[in-house]
Amino acid sequence: MDRLKGKVAIITGASSGIGRETAKLFAAEGAKVVVGARRQGELDSLVAEIKAAGGAAVAVAGDVASESYQQALVAAAETHFGGLDIAFNNAGTLGPVGPSHEVTEADFNNAIAVNLTGSFLAAKHQIPAMEKRGGGSVLFTSTFVGYSASFPGMAAYSASKSGLIGLTQALATEYGAKNIRVNSILPGAVDTPMYREKNSTEAEQTYLKGLHALKREGKPQELARAALFLVSDDASFVTGTASLVDGGLSINRA
Repeated sequence: MDRLKGKVAIITGASSGIGRETAKLFAAEGAKVVVGARRQGELDSLVAEIKAAGGAAVAVAGDVASESYQQALVAAAETHFGGLDIAFNNAGTLGPVGPSHEVTEADFNNAIAVNLTGSFLAAKHQIPAMEKRGGGSVLFTSTFVGYSASFPGMAAYSASKSGLIGLTQALATEYGAKNIRVNSILPGAVDTPMYREKNSTEAEQTYLKGLHALKREGKPQELARAALFLVSDDASFVTGTASLVDGGLSINRA
């Protein structure tokens, strides 16, 4: 339980789902964590839960599409915990869903701003902080849709998440010599509050389960464990990857 002992990590999208479970796991593995999301109340309850379990955490609420917010997260890591070693840029939005010719420019741009531009701005400020520590690990949450781009009606989501894979590879190439690893994780359907909100009926959930080779959704804890591997020294020779953690969804669709 000490794979991240002495490390400082930022986790965004931490108010629920994958981000929340990852923050708890990283803290249990010894990391001091800065947790970010829009909802202050949920972040406060997460910090309280981590501290009750003996961990260290602080919360900074805000909008990941804002450069000043990304700067604030890094500043919190340096001010409260002395630096930054790990960043899990997990926050994202599904964006507009429907025929592409009906998607407004504003909705498309918002999805790009949150999912892609926000991740770029995060790395822009995280990487210099990691350089001060002699290296680090940046992880993005893309999606199997970013890999296969095979679901209709999700143009903004597919474009932004595919862009994250390109960003991962570009940053890994640019900063590898400075001992900074950059990877992305590509989930399939994961049983989170957002997933249940978008797929509220039993028929919808049964259909989505059937698309996976494992015939079930993933659990947030399973994605958290995959994230832990990628940011830890267990993956010290892994960089520039788009790691499918999708229950076989990407290989099982007709």
